[in-house]
Amino acid sequence: MQLGIFLSKCWVVIRRILIWGLLSLLILCACLIGNDRWIAWQTRDNIIYDINDVSHFQVGVVLGTSKYLGKILNVYYANRIDAAIKLYHQGKLSGFLLSGDNAHRSYNEPWTMKRDLLKSGIPDDKIYLDYAGFRTLDSIVRAKRIFAEDHFLIITQGFHCERALYIAQYHDINAKCLAVPGPVHHSGYTVRLREVLARAKAMFDLYIMDTQPKFLGPKHPIELRNSAVSAAAS
Repeated sequence: MQLGIFLSKCWVVIRRILIWGLLSLLILCACLIGNDRWIAWQTRDNIIYDINDVSHFQVGVVLGTSKYLGKILNVYYANRIDAAIKLYHQGKLSGFLLSGDNAHRSYNEPWTMKRDLLKSGIPDDKIYLDYAGFRTLDSIVRAKRIFAEDHFLIITQGFHCERALYIAQYHDINAKCLAVPGPVHHSGYTVRLREVLARAKAMFDLYIMDTQPKFLGPKHPIELRNSAVSAAAS
């Protein structure tokens, strides 16, 4: 009899834990989805989906990623670089800030991007490198605080555009973003989930922790001379 009462009480406790756990999970999911949609809605007017709709910008900020996934060319990388090259030769960009990770000597996102831009005929003096773009927040904030740019075009995939633009808006940066395609064969579920979580972390960084870039330092303003003319003529 006592064992039966004990088991009954245990079940009541377990059931309450399960119910509260499920409710907490539902609330968490609702908050994550709501935050994701809020960021998308807030940045919707500053995303450009057609390269032909891009007007002239002095600086294009290309957000870094690895060039290869194993031995396969990373489509995310290739499409960002291809768009950057097209924009320059169309006279729509005067120069570039290539921002990415420089974790060690054998992995250098900014220099890898620069090499590909140089191969396409873009002059060296039109290219600036940010080796401390470890995260999207670092890349966007450093563009303003180190490189003295508060009006520029971001080049990355659409899902990434929304988060980058939200960070830019928070820091009073007047930016737009060209959304380039990702892999057409990719289901996107893993990428989408990672982005939802990344947006939650971005809100935490901005509104709770006031997170700053890992590295700051003296200003290094971007100086581009007669760029629009030379780009259009090339």
